[in-house]
Amino acid sequence: MRIDVVSIFPDYLAPLRLSLLGRAAQSGLVEMHIHDLRTWTHDRHHTVDDTPYGGGAGMVMRPEPWGEALDELLVPEPGHEDHATRLIVPSPSGEPFTQAAAERLSQETRLIFACGRYEGIDQRVLDHFAQRLPTEEISVGDFVLSGGEAAALVVIEAVSRLIPGFMGNAESLAEESHHPNCGTLGYPVYTRPTTWRGLDVPAVLLSGDHAKVADWRRDQARRRTAERRPDLLHPSQVLRLEDLMGVAGRDGDAVAVGLAAVGDAAELLTLQRSCWVREAQLNKDLSLPPLVESLDDVRAGIGAWRTWVVRADGRLVGSVRAGLRGEVWQIGRLMVAPDLQGRGIGRWLLNLAESAAADEATRFEVFTGVASESNLLMYKRAGYRPMREPFGNAEGREDPGVVRLAKRRP
Repeated sequence: MRIDVVSIFPDYLAPLRLSLLGRAAQSGLVEMHIHDLRTWTHDRHHTVDDTPYGGGAGMVMRPEPWGEALDELLVPEPGHEDHATRLIVPSPSGEPFTQAAAERLSQETRLIFACGRYEGIDQRVLDHFAQRLPTEEISVGDFVLSGGEAAALVVIEAVSRLIPGFMGNAESLAEESHHPNCGTLGYPVYTRPTTWRGLDVPAVLLSGDHAKVADWRRDQARRRTAERRPDLLHPSQVLRLEDLMGVAGRDGDAVAVGLAAVGDAAELLTLQRSCWVREAQLNKDLSLPPLVESLDDVRAGIGAWRTWVVRADGRLVGSVRAGLRGEVWQIGRLMVAPDLQGRGIGRWLLNLAESAAADEATRFEVFTGVASESNLLMYKRAGYRPMREPFGNAEGREDPGVVRLAKRRP
């Protein structure tokens, strides 16, 4: 594979000469070329940017140097084949970069990375070259960097390591996080010494029983995925109870996670009453809506909110709901059966609701009773902070018994 990177800071790409990437370049497995965009400027200041049409802050990269640079790079070198080429433009406005995208790009014969700066590259550059060769804008995350170089490094690393011969042991790829044949995050890993600062390597890894080690790793991967990235799990995926809890459960326990149906209303009503009795006692308020709602109210709630339910061996043991209100993704009715509380299921459900937030949402909001210390602690650990605006009750009046918490969407 040939990789070309165009940047106004070519030294930023120095890490491409290090480690496995550098070794692959030296062996000829990957042909790496770094280009300074200012080479294609013609004024004494090597100008590459200008003010944006329409006004606004920042500067925009001019189309002329980019046009000349890409024109020259697309001319076949003497004695070389005209390889199929794909243009990659790192951008926070691009399509999310995933392991599947890395797999796809690793099949290409040549990639050209156009690393923008400032407010970005003049859109006409992308529009023009999209007519001449496959062109993709790629985002490495929901955040903004000062330029495309760091993102290009990420994409190049992820793509190159999938090229046959890049990794010394190709089998190591099959057990990594996000591998298409795995579907889960990676399991925790350990090495010598067996005891470090009072912490021991799990005994199963020292047992020499390869079957037990494989089972342990598979279980750990599922638990980690359920806790940290529930969005990777299909709503209908069946997990064992201990995978969801992160603790050992009874043999044979199975958990199904999915969206609630109207037929779940009766069980939801029973669950919320059993869960909110303790909340009513702590906050000295027997008028909490989950305690006084009717069956019809719960049915209406299923229609008005996106509601998830958790069933263990057929029994409804947990639920959470969420919905978009303006730019706020409101999360509520987070509940876990009393006999299963304190085992991480509530935090897992909170993560699940957050991961399903609508694209328009800019922040998450929850609320709980002022005396519900365990709830407040869980939300604090999850990054939520009390809001200055008071919580209003059904009549629009301030409710001093309720704490409203929020956090910005990552």
